[in-house]
Amino acid sequence: MDKIKQLFIKYEEIIVYLIVGVLTTIVSWTCKFLWNRFVFGGPLYPTAMQTFVLAIVTWVSGVAFAFPLNRKWVFKSKGPWVPECAKFWGSRLSTFFLDMFITEILGPLVGIDVILVTLISAVLVTILNYVISKIFVFKKKETKEED
Repeated sequence: MDKIKQLFIKYEEIIVYLIVGVLTTIVSWTCKFLWNRFVFGGPLYPTAMQTFVLAIVTWVSGVAFAFPLNRKWVFKSKGPWVPECAKFWGSRLSTFFLDMFITEILGPLVGIDVILVTLISAVLVTILNYVISKIFVFKKKETKEED
């Protein structure tokens, strides 16, 4: 039991980041499917415009949900809220475009099936989101020791 506790302490940030990611996925997909059902009438094959709107709904709901959780539980930030929020949204927008690029290049142009492309993109975007959040958004200020 002590070994498990030590491993959790060592990898707490990454474990909590993955848990928050799963919760964010659940929230964003729920918003997407509810929007599809109640705004578009629930088509199984939405039009291109509906698909675009659903992608935006999914992204906005996911980022709005993920920011406070990442700030408080994953990175335990005490930094200024507004600049961190702006950086978080900006960084997530960049990885949203990366996701769109990956799915367009690897899918239709290269011919990789949609499930594999989605998995590849999800892994790359998740890793990049973590790195950007850790280094750029929620970076810890180094404290100077008094001499």
